[in-house]
Formats: sequence, C-alpha cells, structure tokens
Amino acid sequence: MELSSSAFEHASSIPAKYTCDGDNINPPLSISNVPHGAKCLVLIMDDPDVPRNLRPDGMYDHWIIFNMPPDLKEIPEGHEPPGIHGKTTAGGTRYVGPCPPDREHRYFFKLYALDTLLTLPAKASKLEVQKNMEGHILAQAELMGLYARS
Repeated sequence: MELSSSAFEHASSIPAKYTCDGDNINPPLSISNVPHGAKCLVLIMDDPDVPRNLRPDGMYDHWIIFNMPPDLKEIPEGHEPPGIHGKTTAGGTRYVGPCPPDREHRYFFKLYALDTLLTLPAKASKLEVQKNMEGHILAQAELMGLYARS
C-alpha cells in the first residue's frame, strides 16, 4: 500500500499553504495498492516533536479519520474524506495544519487498511482508534513531511 502527495515528497518540506501560516487546509493525498479484503481505511496525522513542557507525551494529533471506504484513491486538497472523524488534540474533528511552536517538526500521515470496520463513535481519540485497530491491520503506509515556521 502506498500513500503520497503531489504537494510534497516523503521527508521533505510541507508547503506553508497546508499549515497555520497559510490556508490551513489538508494537502492532496493519493492512495494506491490497498490490499484485497480491506473493509476500511484509517488515516492518522500526528506530530511527535512537541516540546514536553507543552505536552508531556510530546505528541499532537492533527487529523484522525476511520472507516474510510477501502476503494478511496485520493483525498483532494482542502477536502475532508468520507469516514468517521476522530478528535484532534485541538478538540475538533477537522484537519489541523502544522504549526510548530519552536523548530522544524515531523508530521506523519499514517494510512492503515483494516479487515473490519471500527465500532467507535465520532470524536474517538487516536488511542481508542489505535487500540481498536489491533489485530486488524492488513497493510500500512506512511508519508512524512517537515515544517518549520519562518
């Protein structure tokens, strides 16, 4: 399975347009090679580089969507995909763009193909989603982008 973006390459800079310094909209994402038998897709975007004095776990959850259709091929720029939206660290359910407070951070877009639908409500936390995915992951893919405020 593969996850890519026409806006940035893996391990390169995310354009400011997709951050708090720009339009704060999600970048376009392309999905390919989803395994046969997948019942849904899960997308989690997070930042593990948050200063510990701001968040003791060092993590910020930017976007969580589960039970996306397994035949989803793309998420257009600025569009929330079909599926159930989990709760971000900001408390909402929509995409939250990169906005590092101190230096360049890494932003991980993680895609999972599952052999089941998750029976969780909207606004489920990332930890709840991850716990419910255990034992059901058929494939996963990752796209990492970098961003530092100027």
